[in-house]
Amino acid sequence: MHEYFISAKLECGMALTGSEVKSLRQGKAHLQEAFARVEEGQLILHGCHIDPYEKATAAWNHDPARDRKLLAHRREIRRLSNETRETGVTLIPLAIYFKNGIAKLELGVAKGKHQHDKRESIKRKEQDRALRRSMMHRG
Repeated sequence: MHEYFISAKLECGMALTGSEVKSLRQGKAHLQEAFARVEEGQLILHGCHIDPYEKATAAWNHDPARDRKLLAHRREIRRLSNETRETGVTLIPLAIYFKNGIAKLELGVAKGKHQHDKRESIKRKEQDRALRRSMMHRG
């Protein structure tokens, strides 16, 4: 997560098939290489791998690496499109979760960090960890 600066977050719905939802409920999704892009006025998720559902037959199962449509309001999609026109800004998925029984995706507007920014983030994490450790030993 220390590869990006997250400037904004957005909760979107996902257009999924039944076997994808069942596989998500089992926690079998991978977001490591995933990203989103605005294409022809629609928000599309690329590179998200959702494992096939074991109990579904081959005819009813889904393609694990297919592109998925994300559901958001038109004005939000327009805003994201304008923000991603800037060089180095991309949309990355942060989390997939269920809210009131519906699959949601938290999407972040991210700008890549330079090497010196990454070192600064690591240094800050180590300082926080050392501070917590010293506070635990005091008490």
